Amino acid sequence: QQIQENLNKQLLDNLVRFLSRSHSDFQEKTTKWTCKMKFREIPTAALVLGVNVTDHDLTFRGLSDVLQDNITPYVALLEAKDCPGIKNLMQKLMGQLMNCDIEVDSMEDEDCVQVSQNRIRCSMPSLISWYESVTKKTDPETPSKKRNSSSRHWQSPPVVVVFKDMESFTTKVLQDFIVISSQHIHELPLVLVFGIATSPMIIHRLLPHSVSSLLCIELFQSISCKEHLSTIIDKLLLTSQFPFKLGEKVLQVLTNIFLYHDFSVQNFVKGFQLCIVEHFYSQPLSVLCCHLVDVKKRVYSLSHDQCENIRRLPSFRRYVEKQESGKQIELLTNDSFLKEETEKLLEDLHAYHENYVSILRCLHVFTSSLPKYPLGKQIRELHCACLENRVWETEEYESSLQLARMLNKTDLVTMLQQCVEILMSSSGKEFDKTVEKVKEFLTQFQNLEAEASQERDVSVSSQKELQKKTDLYHLQKTLLELKESRRSKKLTKFEMLRFEVVDYIDRLVRKYLVPADNRTLHEIVYFNAATVLRGHLNAAPRTALHTALNNPHWYLKNQDLKCDGGGISNKAPDICIVYKLHLECGRLINLVDWLEAFSTVVMAAEEPNADAASSDQVDDIIHARFIRAVSELELLGFIKPSKQKTDHVARLTWGGC
Repeated sequence: QQIQENLNKQLLDNLVRFLSRSHSDFQEKTTKWTCKMKFREIPTAALVLGVNVTDHDLTFRGLSDVLQDNITPYVALLEAKDCPGIKNLMQKLMGQLMNCDIEVDSMEDEDCVQVSQNRIRCSMPSLISWYESVTKKTDPETPSKKRNSSSRHWQSPPVVVVFKDMESFTTKVLQDFIVISSQHIHELPLVLVFGIATSPMIIHRLLPHSVSSLLCIELFQSISCKEHLSTIIDKLLLTSQFPFKLGEKVLQVLTNIFLYHDFSVQNFVKGFQLCIVEHFYSQPLSVLCCHLVDVKKRVYSLSHDQCENIRRLPSFRRYVEKQESGKQIELLTNDSFLKEETEKLLEDLHAYHENYVSILRCLHVFTSSLPKYPLGKQIRELHCACLENRVWETEEYESSLQLARMLNKTDLVTMLQQCVEILMSSSGKEFDKTVEKVKEFLTQFQNLEAEASQERDVSVSSQKELQKKTDLYHLQKTLLELKESRRSKKLTKFEMLRFEVVDYIDRLVRKYLVPADNRTLHEIVYFNAATVLRGHLNAAPRTALHTALNNPHWYLKNQDLKCDGGGISNKAPDICIVYKLHLECGRLINLVDWLEAFSTVVMAAEEPNADAASSDQVDDIIHARFIRAVSELELLGFIKPSKQKTDHVARLTWGGC
């Protein structure tokens, strides 16, 4: 939430300034407002938020809170589903502004809202009368707790109407409301905010020129959802503040859902929360996934069973295999020795994370400035590449190094300065010598400037000597010598220094950006169960439905429903019996045969009854149960009525799940 507020701060500040400006024009009755009033223009903010619609609610809630804290208490948030007509829109608008509840019956039947003991008709004159009565109650000479330096806003604050999903509103509703509002703009300081998911052009597609000309529109653009996601990953994952980490495959699942499904940052955060819950629920050693200051206390409070769980970890087994035989015996038999070693390993893991993040940011400074972005422009792409395997062994990394060896001096100096800032702000203790080395590179680049100016003077003098040789033979000989010297030309000092800088960055990458899977005890802090996460997030409704209908015991856990060999239990729900019978049929299903089969299964465990009357009653009940089950199956989309034969239904699903 803090990240969301920080990202939206500039957008909300711009909106507040726009509303304050519009309101001050009305308040002071300036020439600008008089012009607007003559043309009946309504101040309108077109807020382009992007296609990630599920994130819009949080933005609008933040906007409403900011406006109510700084500008006006009169803010109404309208959605298209609540406003199918102008009557419903006015009822919703007045209900929110007057802080009164509107009953569904009254919304449908009458054109009024209940305020205290009075019923007010939902119309623009009624809204204006209410607004004037409310604003007159505030005595401008009486100090108020809410009133600050901009106290004039509270004398006649604007009425802000927010259309959260403008594209979903019908054209007629928007046209009618805008035309009606423009006729009363000189009496009511109304400001509109359009929430737009696609493009600002939607305003002109929904509204004809005669209506859009009544709006004084100003455009506001939020940051892109990709930048939003990169900031979330940067602040939540690439930090030592939170010990919990996501594995490469898990992070790939979440980013793929984001990029190819909904662009929703809120859903990404929910997936991240699900990973936290799943990790701490399924990993018995997740108690050690904590901050560094708590590691010692938690390690020495481990039980013998938890020590055995440590010994079972694959990464710990690999670590034990590399030790001497004596230490191996101690690690596998002595719990106290194991706890001491675990504490050291966890401290090393925390140090690895701090160093990893710092060097990753330095590498991102270089790769994000390259023209073709071989390793991706966003830091999350680089992070995934480093988690997946040894990044220095990939072709993309080699391409990045080749491009980095062609950077000019200005870019290199800027990048090195950024790296110094990153390394100095890092909490890692190993970067003192690294900072000194990078500063040394910067000093060498500064010294090259003086030498470069001297070389330019020498080259100018040689060109003058060449111009003096007017003899064709000598001129041709000199040019051939220059050509040969260029072929065998040695690297300049700048090029040698540039190669040295790139090689040094390469050494840092190979030292610190080792994949987390190679670190001992990484299973404690990394969540790698991508299959489990995919099963939670990527819904497979047909598979779940088939399992529920074909094997109800899977969900109901009732032993009576368990049947082997593909049989049909008569104690199963009716829809399950009907479903399993329909799987045995072809494209068309005869309802009479289906009913007889259903009756046979249901009556299998019941004794035959000699009483004809009671038998007929039982048949009617079975018939009713069958009709209901078939109707439910039709509702779920497994069958449909057939036009070829009236007593048949057509099957719609085929193949196994």
